[in-house]
Amino acid sequence: MIDIALLRTQPELVRENIRKKFQEQKLPLVDEALALDEKRRALQTEGDALRASRNALSKQIGSLMREKKTEEAEAVKKQVAQNAARLAEIEAETPEVEARLKAVMMRIPNIISPDTPLGKDDSENVERQRFLAPTAYDFEVPYHLDILQKLAGIDIDSARRTSGQGFYYLTGDIARLHSAVLAYARDFMIGKGFTYCIPPFMIRSDVVSGVMSFEEMDGMMYKIEGEDLYLIGTSEHSMIGRFMNTTLEEKDLPLTLTSYSPCFRKEKGAHGIEERGIYRIHQFEKQEMIVICKPEESEAWYEKMWRYTVELFVSMGIPCRQLECCSGDLADLKYRSCDVEAWSPRQKKYFEVGSCSNLTDAQARRLGIRYKSEGGNKFAHTLNNTVVAPPRMLIAFVENHLHADGSVDIPEVLRPYMGGCKEIVPKQ
Repeated sequence: MIDIALLRTQPELVRENIRKKFQEQKLPLVDEALALDEKRRALQTEGDALRASRNALSKQIGSLMREKKTEEAEAVKKQVAQNAARLAEIEAETPEVEARLKAVMMRIPNIISPDTPLGKDDSENVERQRFLAPTAYDFEVPYHLDILQKLAGIDIDSARRTSGQGFYYLTGDIARLHSAVLAYARDFMIGKGFTYCIPPFMIRSDVVSGVMSFEEMDGMMYKIEGEDLYLIGTSEHSMIGRFMNTTLEEKDLPLTLTSYSPCFRKEKGAHGIEERGIYRIHQFEKQEMIVICKPEESEAWYEKMWRYTVELFVSMGIPCRQLECCSGDLADLKYRSCDVEAWSPRQKKYFEVGSCSNLTDAQARRLGIRYKSEGGNKFAHTLNNTVVAPPRMLIAFVENHLHADGSVDIPEVLRPYMGGCKEIVPKQ
């Protein structure tokens, strides 16, 4: 949510930002918000005047009564009663206007970074850097499900029977590899100075509406029937929600946290053949990183965070690249965002394995996350980034470490988490 002061003083900047995001249908929200803000301020001014008048008139009544001017005192009392009735109307109307204003403001997108490339959708995202050259194979790399099934590491058919489309069983060495990568990612981030957390896996609606836009909520979140609870789509939701309506000490910033959680997503829509298997699924596990910092520090942390993910993937021998998200591909709360994409030898292209975002103070305003400073309390900046999400990572892992005989190498950094195992060999 943007600052209302920015909307008042630079409405055309806000409109131009909406145009850059190709969301022209939201342009009327600017005038609607300005009108509601003007109405709210007018009510506040009138209410303050009536309260001041009430105090003055009360004193006047007392003076008139002492002077035995009963008739005049009664006239003033009638004025007090009329003012009280109007004040009651104002006090009833003000919360309604404030709620409508907040609802409109929450639909206006955050101002995007000047470095964000302009584009309508993810097809216009811009590659910035590549890391680690892909290995050239002299054999055809099979589909990832075929690789995993040959290693006796996945059971999709049973999961369809128990849970439906979009679920899976991981078994044997592949299940162990999945856990090993998460444990390695946890220790990797602890080594970077982050504090490890395991958060709640369900959150209330006021947290959901604070951490994401309404469009994202509808497309992602599972609602618990009969409860004011949602299953988290990523641990960022509950991790940021932890600081809702709190005022942090400036000396404690930045807060650098890394969290593990299962994640649950609707994943609406139809997808292509390469997104079957375990590419788009309803349940997965992830290691996340969260930073809450002062405004002047957020861009430096943004650079550090996505580079940590790249460093992790390179350490496992997986080629990757950084892709800057264009304006039309940014969710409404994001100031800027980039994807880390891993190389797929089968598809001979990169695919998304993580996303890093700087939301400036947009989340903090919605959730009331402030910090004390010499100039008074200020809204903090929040950032989040995927360290690793094993289902997609497993695709990149098995494809990039595959041999012609179907065996898969285990890189040295993961061997301590695999009991010293150096490779996974086919069981079929």
